[in-house]
Amino acid sequence: MRKAWLDNLRWSVVLLVLVYHVCYLFNGVGILGSIPGAPSLAAGDWFAAAVYPWFMVLLFLVAGMSSRFALEKRTAKAFLKERTVKLLVPSTLGLFVIHWITGYLNIKLGGGLEYIPAPLIYPISAVSGTGPLWFAQMLWLFSFAPALLKRLDKKDRLWTWCGKCPVWVWIPSGFLLIWTVSHVGNLPVLTMYRFGAYFMAFALGYCVFSHDDMTDALAKAAVPLTCLAAAAGIVYLRSYGGTDYTASSCLQSYLTNLYAWTACLAFLGLFRRWLDRSNIVGSYLTKTSFGLYVLHYPVFLYIAYLLTSYCALSAVVNYLALLTAGTALTFVLYELLRRVPVVRFLVLGQRKRDT
Repeated sequence: MRKAWLDNLRWSVVLLVLVYHVCYLFNGVGILGSIPGAPSLAAGDWFAAAVYPWFMVLLFLVAGMSSRFALEKRTAKAFLKERTVKLLVPSTLGLFVIHWITGYLNIKLGGGLEYIPAPLIYPISAVSGTGPLWFAQMLWLFSFAPALLKRLDKKDRLWTWCGKCPVWVWIPSGFLLIWTVSHVGNLPVLTMYRFGAYFMAFALGYCVFSHDDMTDALAKAAVPLTCLAAAAGIVYLRSYGGTDYTASSCLQSYLTNLYAWTACLAFLGLFRRWLDRSNIVGSYLTKTSFGLYVLHYPVFLYIAYLLTSYCALSAVVNYLALLTAGTALTFVLYELLRRVPVVRFLVLGQRKRDT
């Protein structure tokens, strides 16, 4: 049986990713990948800085929990096969179908097209067009860990042991683990590939917070956890707001990781306590959220390019136009592509059309 609150949390974070990418593309703090010379809003930079430390950590935490629930109904082999189709295919083969647009525009905006021989523009654009699909690539790699653990730990001793520790133990322990590994497995330049922190979040989701007792306890403590996360966020923003929030000095700071971890726990508690219900909109977004995540970036980037290249609009209008038009067109694109069999498989990782 699906957990409505977890589905609601997942698609809510995906929608937040869309809002974040509007602020990211127009950011004024010099983060690599933004639209050169685009007018920016300081409020947008502060919003992006406020959500960046925790929203992907939370997605990996939720992914770890979901992996646990999936493996309760599947063999390890079936689980990996399913994850390969859903995650690896769109983030590799799908690059050559639609995400080459991301690579092409990034190269064009960076002034690199003139240095690439014409026959190589398409393959280089495709290979460099990963964009937010780094999440799918990392999640596919992480999926091997629970599949292997299921084979080695047939009596589920690790999961049982983690569930015996009360939640108040995992609140500080989770922070210490996330902070410690935030210094490990980080790629240079490509700062989104934070293997240490994201794998730890995934592992904690799988081993610890997939226990109903844990999330029930977080639900009871949702209000104080939210207050703690808000306080940590204020301190974090006083230190890093308005700066490059993707810099190692920020991401490896104990302040950033304390804020990230308390925010993750607060959202788990809030959604478990007050948003454990389903409706028509929520059910639709549950089915489409991964597709929206996969498809949105080339759409948003192309619209941002058009707005800044051919329209002399204010920053406020650019932000609103990109968010509304980009979101609407991403939904339309998803509905179109999911109806085309081969494209549906390559881009969305769907063998059959969702009903």
